[in-house]
Amino acid sequence: MAFDCCPQECPVAASAPESELLKTPLHALHLELGARMVPFAGYSMPVQYPAGLMAEHKHTREAAGLFDISHMGQLRLSGPDAAAAFETLMPVDVIDLPAGKQRYGLLLDDKGGILDDLMFFNEGNGSLFVIVNGACKVADIAHIQQKIGQRCQVQPLPDQALLALQGPRAAATLARLSPGIERFVFMTGGAVQVGGIDAFVTRSGYTGEDGFEISVAAKDADALARLLLAQPEVKPIGLGARNSLRLEAGLCLYGSDIDTGTTPVEASLNWAIQKVRRNGGARAGGFPGAEKILAQLVAATGAAGHLDHDTLKRRRVGLVALERIPVRDGTPLQSFEGQDIGQVTSGLLGPTADRPVAMGYVATAFAEPGTRVQAIVRGKPVPMEVSTLPFVPTRYYRG
Repeated sequence: MAFDCCPQECPVAASAPESELLKTPLHALHLELGARMVPFAGYSMPVQYPAGLMAEHKHTREAAGLFDISHMGQLRLSGPDAAAAFETLMPVDVIDLPAGKQRYGLLLDDKGGILDDLMFFNEGNGSLFVIVNGACKVADIAHIQQKIGQRCQVQPLPDQALLALQGPRAAATLARLSPGIERFVFMTGGAVQVGGIDAFVTRSGYTGEDGFEISVAAKDADALARLLLAQPEVKPIGLGARNSLRLEAGLCLYGSDIDTGTTPVEASLNWAIQKVRRNGGARAGGFPGAEKILAQLVAATGAAGHLDHDTLKRRRVGLVALERIPVRDGTPLQSFEGQDIGQVTSGLLGPTADRPVAMGYVATAFAEPGTRVQAIVRGKPVPMEVSTLPFVPTRYYRG
């Protein structure tokens, strides 16, 4: 199975010289482990190891997989006004997020388009720890600095590496090296030591499995990775399996499933907009593109007695092929009457789902689960059915 890499997350051409690519602190370890390296977000990154994508995907679902995600951007916002300032850039509740907890956020442009999706963690004492996508990090940091840099300190953290340990045995494995880590539940975390190495750990990740993301000083990343890989449950996992895992979990890839051409409501990310920022909420609006997005939220709920297809013209949906034919990103979608209704943005043969699964955008009239549509694959129609997400049940640990 090939790894499908989107242009925005892979801005460097596949033929780019290795010398032009950045390297994570684990680059030498990847080569030692026999990884096949590819350009990704300007970095040389492991797409898979000798075991192969299918084995890596299944191992993560069954045990614990270690991912190098050090290409992603890390920064800290600090100062008494940091939360209020950051909230002006996103349609989410930043101010009321308790210390010690993490939340998913959406950085928006003035038209309500998604500049990036990100995670932010309230460290307490006016400090927010933020993780952004690798291909977007330079633009994100510049945007944040330009918009709110006069209200809080914006501190990039380029000397931090980032690892993800994902899978049903991740907690037991990490607790062996960091006793007490099991007290964290989904989207919480804090500063800990892992095998004597200082780290900042959150119980989160992007595979749909229980697991942890571990921020560690770049100088300690190799030692920490080797310590984790020495545990019997853990194997290294590349970007190929990360992609198939997140798609089965119904999670968006920036640049493929969401971008500046999509709003949060079109992307079916309504759940990421808390009530306090919606119409009638204590801090309704006040974010870029608020008028458009709040109108789309009303349209999506059918508040006037029916769905407003003029205000909300399309939605991101899950799709399952009714024939065993993978439907890749970019594939056109039509009604059975031949009407063009949308396009696939991510698609593959799901290793755990054991069927072709995809996500894409369809006209709102076709977004109801159970609706039949057809994908046009190499000129031939493949019947598909709109499905609820995720395709594989998530297993986040909530206590």
